[in-house]
Amino acid sequence: MQLPDYHIHTARCGHAAGRMEEYVERALKLGLPEIGFADHVPMYWLDQRDRDPTLAMPPEQLPEYVAEVERLRAAYPGITIRLGLEADYIPGYEEKLQPLLEGYPFDYVIGSVHYIDGWGFDNPAYRDGYWEKDINRLYREYFKLVRLAARSGLFDVVAHPDLIKKFGYRPRDDLREVYEETARAFAVAGVCVEVNTAGLRAPVGEIYPAPGFLRACCRHGVPATTGSDAHAPSQVGADFDSARRLLVEAGYEEIAFFKGRKKFFRKI
Repeated sequence: MQLPDYHIHTARCGHAAGRMEEYVERALKLGLPEIGFADHVPMYWLDQRDRDPTLAMPPEQLPEYVAEVERLRAAYPGITIRLGLEADYIPGYEEKLQPLLEGYPFDYVIGSVHYIDGWGFDNPAYRDGYWEKDINRLYREYFKLVRLAARSGLFDVVAHPDLIKKFGYRPRDDLREVYEETARAFAVAGVCVEVNTAGLRAPVGEIYPAPGFLRACCRHGVPATTGSDAHAPSQVGADFDSARRLLVEAGYEEIAFFKGRKKFFRKI
C-alpha cells in the first residue's frame, strides 16, 4: 500500500483512544509505507481557563507529544514516522499560531477549519446549530475560511476540506464554482489537499473532499496527500482502497509525502 497516513491522533487530544504504539503497530500490520501523527494543536486562541480538555491537548503536553513521536521513531525502525500537527485556523490569531509552529521540528502542519464564528460545526454536541443557519450561506462562509487558511502560509496541507458536509446537510446551490475557486486558492498557496477517509465513518458517508472538488484540485495542479483521521488504532489506514480509487478517478498519479516541511512525490 503506497499511501501514507498522515492524520493520526493520540489520546492527548481528549477524544482519541489507545497508546501511540498501537497506532504504529496497526500501520505495520497494514504495510503502510509511512505514517505521521498529527494531533490537535493546543487551543492557542483561548484563555486556557476556557480550554475544552476534550478537544485538544493542553500546552504543557505539546513538548511531551513531540518527544514521544521521536521516541517511537527510534523504537520502530521498520516504518517511517513523521511528526505532524493539526492546527485550527482561527482568523485574526495567525501571529499567535506561527511561533508555536516554528518552535518544533514538524515534518508537516495540517490546517483545518472546525469553527465558524466560534461555533464548532462538526462537533456532535453542537449539531442543533444547523437548524438556525442558512445552509447555502453557511457553505460559502466555510469555504471562505478554508481559502483563508490556505493563503495564510501557515500550513502544508488542508485537512478534510469540505468538512462542513459531515452531518449530511447539503446546500441547494451548485458548488462547482466554489470548488474551482477553492482549488485555485490551494494551487496559488502551494498547499496539498487531504483525501481524508473519516467522512466514510461520519453521517455523510463520503470521503473528504467530494469527487468534484478533488477533480478541480487535480485540474489546477494541487498536490494530494492522504489521512485516516484515526482516533483509534483500528482506524489507521481505514478505507485507503477507496481513497486510492477516488484519487485515480480524479486524475492523480502521484501522492505527496513530507519531510522537514518539504514535499516529495511517489506514484500511487
